[in-house]
Amino acid sequence: MTHFLGIDIGTFESKGVLVAADGAVVAQAAAPHKMIVPRPGWAEHRPDEDWWGDFVTLSRQLLAATRIDPHDIAAVACSAIGPCMLPVGAKGEPLMNGVLYGVDTRAAAEIDELTERIGAGTLMARCGNALTSQSVGPKILWLKHNRPELYDRAQMFLSATPYLVYRLTGEYVIDHYTAAGFTPLYDVAKLDWDDDLARGIVERHRLPRLLWTSEIAGAVTGRAAAETGLAAGTPVTCGTIDAASEAVSVGVTGAGDMMLMYGSTIFVILITRRQVGDPRLWYAPWLFPGTHASMSGLATSGTLTRWFADNFARDLAPTEVMPRLAEEAASSPRGAKGVIVLPYFSGERTPIHDPRAKGCIFGLDLTHTRADVYRGIIEGIAYAVRHIIETYEDVGQPPHRLIAVGGGTKNPAWLAAVSDICGYPQVLRRTSTGASYGNAFLGAVATGHAQLAEIERWNAAVKVQEPDAAARRLYDRQYAIYKALYLQTRELMARLSQSAAG
Repeated sequence: MTHFLGIDIGTFESKGVLVAADGAVVAQAAAPHKMIVPRPGWAEHRPDEDWWGDFVTLSRQLLAATRIDPHDIAAVACSAIGPCMLPVGAKGEPLMNGVLYGVDTRAAAEIDELTERIGAGTLMARCGNALTSQSVGPKILWLKHNRPELYDRAQMFLSATPYLVYRLTGEYVIDHYTAAGFTPLYDVAKLDWDDDLARGIVERHRLPRLLWTSEIAGAVTGRAAAETGLAAGTPVTCGTIDAASEAVSVGVTGAGDMMLMYGSTIFVILITRRQVGDPRLWYAPWLFPGTHASMSGLATSGTLTRWFADNFARDLAPTEVMPRLAEEAASSPRGAKGVIVLPYFSGERTPIHDPRAKGCIFGLDLTHTRADVYRGIIEGIAYAVRHIIETYEDVGQPPHRLIAVGGGTKNPAWLAAVSDICGYPQVLRRTSTGASYGNAFLGAVATGHAQLAEIERWNAAVKVQEPDAAARRLYDRQYAIYKALYLQTRELMARLSQSAAG
């Protein structure tokens, strides 16, 4: 019987799934790990332990739990957080911890340097993106400036998924969607690395070969088979970033489809008919030739709710803390009794792109409770999502269908707040396994066992969260305060960042 293995490496947890040819989940497993924050503004993973180690653990757990013959697995597909920056040496060995995506803001000075050198107009015209903390190019330049000995030893610069694919196949490859996040190294019109813009940052031969997401990168090597329990020769797809796989898993396939991923961060993908060039948003070729995507995301989401739980809900057992906090949030009225939260606890990504932005809990008085503050946090995240959706509306690309996925969808108050504040219904699917499930489906597509449209059969819609029109007036008033609060404090935030830096 044919099966597909999908594995995804997240910020705090990795997940794996074995899926049958009809889309049924046969088994799933998870492995936790930590995000390393060695200093403010830095965010890292250990590649061997957190990326490859989790892959090996999950692969072996799934095979042991199902006793499936490894030769019955028709394809392996993986995804991971990204875009990340990992230099590897002559034998493919990591030279340092992997530098994570936009939550790592260490390259702020390099962003300014490259933007001034290249020019904002050229960046948008050739890369489709402004330089932000999400961009890999400035992080490579940061390495050149700050760790020149590692930069000189680096044979290749990878993101997390390409590192997994290398460990599985021995091939250095990257999909176009991930490569577009290596700004300013990738030309979105030519669909190729840009030697001119990369000058002074990195040479072409130190960047992976470009493929489309569902192309076959290679086959499981004998060494990888011995480590993972997979059969040598099993096809391995090129893979992609976790958010893209998650979007596929819930049926984000056509123009106007928008995924809202409630994870460690909020990440948004909108499929468009044309390239959307706006410095507030990110652009990438979508996963298949001739398709386009516009992305956006917050710097925190699940990381912020977890921070609150760890620091202000220690009286609750670890297994019940998040469900209990969700119940408490539901007990607080809409508007959180006037508590408004700027969720910029790790700077902010789209649409303000401000690595120096700070979190703010505003409007507190002696009547407020933990429930009110927690509700203020989830509403603050919802206001930030509305800010993103309004940006898409500004550029003439409003979403036609909003599809929600991720752990935050299990919080009814949060799900309702997003629909009420943004004014859009949200579709939820039967299977919320996430990116690992999307990977399994992409593996089926890559090997000819499924067509893209069949995701509607694999993972049908089961619920629609409708917005409550009665809440709109209150939320409109508080959203206006939310936006004004940032504008009136951002200079103080920047001064505070400078002060903290010494």
